[in-house]
Amino acid sequence: MPQRIFSTVLLWAIVAGSLWFFRTTGGVILIGLIAALTLVEFYRLVAGAGLAPFDKLGVAFGAAITISPWLEQRFGLPVDGMHLLALAVIVFSIRILGERDPQHRVEALAGTLFGLIYVGLLLSYLVRIIIANPAAPTQGLLLFIWLVAVAKFCDVGALLTGLAIGRHHMAPQISPKKTWEGAVGGVLTSMGLGALLTWWWAPHLPGHMTPLVGALIASPIALVAIVSDLIESIIKRRATIKDSGGLIPGIGGIFDVSDSLILTAPLGYLLFGLHS
Repeated sequence: MPQRIFSTVLLWAIVAGSLWFFRTTGGVILIGLIAALTLVEFYRLVAGAGLAPFDKLGVAFGAAITISPWLEQRFGLPVDGMHLLALAVIVFSIRILGERDPQHRVEALAGTLFGLIYVGLLLSYLVRIIIANPAAPTQGLLLFIWLVAVAKFCDVGALLTGLAIGRHHMAPQISPKKTWEGAVGGVLTSMGLGALLTWWWAPHLPGHMTPLVGALIASPIALVAIVSDLIESIIKRRATIKDSGGLIPGIGGIFDVSDSLILTAPLGYLLFGLHS
């Protein structure tokens, strides 16, 4: 537990420092790095499951897809994420013909492309949140922090509540330590934090983001964060690997940090109303 607490504080310090000193550019680079490192671990898990992905080029494509909204806005580059994904389908479809045996061609293509969608494309919505309002860059940065905090503190609330009163297991075959009581505690923690941050940052957030709205939006985000965490557990169990990596003491790998952000990123983007 001490290692986990130390690593958590250090990670938040890195996030805060990146955004404070480098603003939007720092946030985008940080998200791109998280996407790349997550894909490294994701493809390691997929390889462990016997799917033989194209990991190196897959990581490059995935990172490019993640930061593509910023590249397009900042430099006017024609690098839309969906176009890059379409190009990746062509490239890897050609590669499986000569670089994979017939028994693994479908698996290699499926595993590689799923990583690009699941990690690269979905995390690109974090970038979309940050750059949504170029005229008010602080708004995007705070919405990004809000989403990350709400998603990650759901896990903290669930852990503490589960340890205190957890009795009924949620998904024992997927994640034996998760309980329904913990899930409720996690959602309530996220709702409280969502309301608090919305109240605290009210002058910098969109006008419709009141503390009540913040609490209501935090609820589905917390629920999806739990599902997102379970999806990573399913992938790890399929690969028969306990931790996605050992880069972060007390926590595991980068995938163990980013897991709850993958599904919540597009949901947060939609709920913030940034797509309109």
